Amino acid sequence: MAGKTDGRQLRWDSHNQARRQHILDAAIGVLADAEPGAEVHVQQIADRAGLSRTVVYRHFADRADLDAAVQGRALELLRAELVPALSFEGTPVDIIRRIVSAYVGWASEHPSLHEFAQQDPPGPGPGQMETAIQQIAGQIEDLINVGVEVLHVRLTEDDVAALDPLVFGLVGAVFTSTRRWLSRPDQRPDRESFVELVTEAVWLQIAGMASGRGVELDPDVPVEALLEAALDGAPG
Repeated sequence: MAGKTDGRQLRWDSHNQARRQHILDAAIGVLADAEPGAEVHVQQIADRAGLSRTVVYRHFADRADLDAAVQGRALELLRAELVPALSFEGTPVDIIRRIVSAYVGWASEHPSLHEFAQQDPPGPGPGQMETAIQQIAGQIEDLINVGVEVLHVRLTEDDVAALDPLVFGLVGAVFTSTRRWLSRPDQRPDRESFVELVTEAVWLQIAGMASGRGVELDPDVPVEALLEAALDGAPG
């Protein structure tokens, strides 16, 4: 008997999860069709999902809970664009450009989702966008740490301690400048030029920091080649 009950519960849980995801997909669709910053009503989401407001609220505690879940879903879509860009493939500038282009491209193609994802939640604590920046910055910091180790870059204790906030600041600056660029009524420069300018700004900061520590990064040499050369020259 317990087995049958457990089976029914599993099917019910699966149904609820599918229904919740359906509602979130509907909310994403409504947001994508709306102007950035426009108010989206629960009834619009319910209509898009083919459900009643009552059914929507069966799956979320309140409007704040629904909004938080929609933000989380929007950021999942953003991360899906960014994660493939986080690799050592290409030159240092190629890598930076690839990451910046993935983010700016997603934000410019989904301005309403981008705007909604950045809304701060009520109460204390970081918002989901800040948490996402922390996660992305952490992945970029991991890439930098690999390069530092393989290239035998000498970092002071202060350098190591400052790496986290510095990388967070770089990523946050890209996010903030992109939000500002998107918010302007006359979106100039065009997207391609904006990506190049942001890429240059990030590269100059990284190259300057590396140069100050005795490492001259060549923007035209693939990072994989640099790493292979460093590994070939390593003792043992």
